[in-house]
Amino acid sequence: MQQLSSTTITKIKVVLFVVCLTPLAELVYGTFAGTLGANPVETMTHITGLWALRLLLATLAISPVRELIGWPWLLRLRRTIALYAFFYAALHMLIYLVFDEFFDWPEIAKDIVKRPWLTAGFFSFVVMIPLAITSTNGMMKRLGRNWQRLHRLIYPIAAGAVLHYFWLVKRDVSEPTLYALILAVLLCARFGDRRKKRPAPAAAARHGIAPSA
Repeated sequence: MQQLSSTTITKIKVVLFVVCLTPLAELVYGTFAGTLGANPVETMTHITGLWALRLLLATLAISPVRELIGWPWLLRLRRTIALYAFFYAALHMLIYLVFDEFFDWPEIAKDIVKRPWLTAGFFSFVVMIPLAITSTNGMMKRLGRNWQRLHRLIYPIAAGAVLHYFWLVKRDVSEPTLYALILAVLLCARFGDRRKKRPAPAAAARHGIAPSA
């Protein structure tokens, strides 16, 4: 498919920006309108965590969807989606720190060690931080090939986020199972595509290409 113009991409990004802010707007409205239920903190925690996971998976879906339908311009939306995933993950963590633990750091440390679902979620959030910091064009140029290696951490981040949700839910695991299946499909698509693009050993030897690790 032909590349879209910069003007069109900008318009799409504006729409994407508004769409990604909609869950936050609904939470703010619900807080003042009193429509978040009997436990508003639990509702806010659930919604921010759910949207962090959804946007994380959407970030991973960009490359396979681009290959499938032939829309190369989708790559220009990936950074925006990824940063919104971090934004909602940060809100999710902040709600936990402020309203659940009141910044009681010793108790927080005990919880992280004792509760597997919290360990997985904390791991994913902490590893997301360097990816968010290095998301600029300047950092991409400065890090070179190391930038791509660093941002491959999105795969264990997504796995940790899915585990966090799966272990957190005690009864109906149908929704976290769905997200786990989506992640499995995306990982298969990603690594299957990498294997297809990797030259065979014989061909690599003929062309003087060193096999990747």
